[in-house]
Amino acid sequence: MFYFGIEHEVAFLNKEGKFADFSCTKFVEFNQIIEQLPMYPNDHTQLRVGDAGIRKKRWYIEGFERFADSEQVIDCVPKGIEIRTTIHPDIQSTIAELSESFHLLCEIAAQFGFSPILVSFNPYRTVYQPEPPLNDYEIKQLQAYPEEQTANIHMVTYGPDLNISVADLPIESVIDIGRKLTYYSPYIVPFSYSSPFYKGKLWQGLSVRTFVRTGKRPATLVFVEKQEQLIKSVPSLTKIARLPAEVGRIEFKAFDSCDDFSIYAALLSLLKGLVLDQTLMGRATIPDAALHQVSAQEGFDNEEIFAIASQVLQAAEVALVDDPDVHLLTPLKVLLQKRRTPAHQLIEVFNRVGVIEQVLRQTYKN
Repeated sequence: MFYFGIEHEVAFLNKEGKFADFSCTKFVEFNQIIEQLPMYPNDHTQLRVGDAGIRKKRWYIEGFERFADSEQVIDCVPKGIEIRTTIHPDIQSTIAELSESFHLLCEIAAQFGFSPILVSFNPYRTVYQPEPPLNDYEIKQLQAYPEEQTANIHMVTYGPDLNISVADLPIESVIDIGRKLTYYSPYIVPFSYSSPFYKGKLWQGLSVRTFVRTGKRPATLVFVEKQEQLIKSVPSLTKIARLPAEVGRIEFKAFDSCDDFSIYAALLSLLKGLVLDQTLMGRATIPDAALHQVSAQEGFDNEEIFAIASQVLQAAEVALVDDPDVHLLTPLKVLLQKRRTPAHQLIEVFNRVGVIEQVLRQTYKN
């Protein structure tokens, strides 16, 4: 029995048509949107609320929490709004809930002059510097977790967590799947590439996000129940579950954001196929940063990336042979056959219109 979930980060243009990031947007501006969105009373059993109370709903403000010299949260510097689905036993209902939540978010955001755009890396800013500088308590908190030390990357990147778990699978097997997905990550992430802009210009590649992020931050995260099940690595492969519903969850974190949710359905189907597959033998505890950088620049034009992506997609298709979800893989087969990524479309539009905001306004059209 499989279970699925998606966490999808949404970036916005504000009413002036500017990219709404931490440089020009306050917490209260996004919070007025969140306040208008519904609360579902039983979600807290599946979705973590957290200490600051920012994550009470399926939508919450994604950003950098600032603390006093204690556990008291005094601000959250925003980068966008994240949508989380509840846990579903099938891919279609996961995508249906994500679509419904996204449309609801768009309706409310429009009332405050915000429109959603597809970005996976901030097209203008390359780094986030906390202002005022971090205090001693905050520094200590960040040093406790390897990933938290890369918060400057987190604040300029946008991407999904695609969550998958299998009922009653031994934790050793779950960790092995996490290592497998980490190994094959550079070959499968081009299916999602959507960050070809950097410092206000076209970048020489397809995914700035992957180039900058993967290796410093995890490709896959596996949630375990007990301390002794943790594997020591930087970046982390394993993490202690914060809710019973998280135990055994595999979070694939390396994909870029997609504005076509059928691609998420395809990617969840691919991950499901890789969980079932018994033929692919590659394993890695930490992502290969150099290979992710090659992948980020060249995508499927790189012969090794193309060849192993083809092998992986075929293995997933064979593993899903009698499963109706095998048909969800079709968009990936088309992308691979054409050696295209979603970033190619963004680059083509930019070459036509020459203005990043105009390109971004044309995303999420479906």
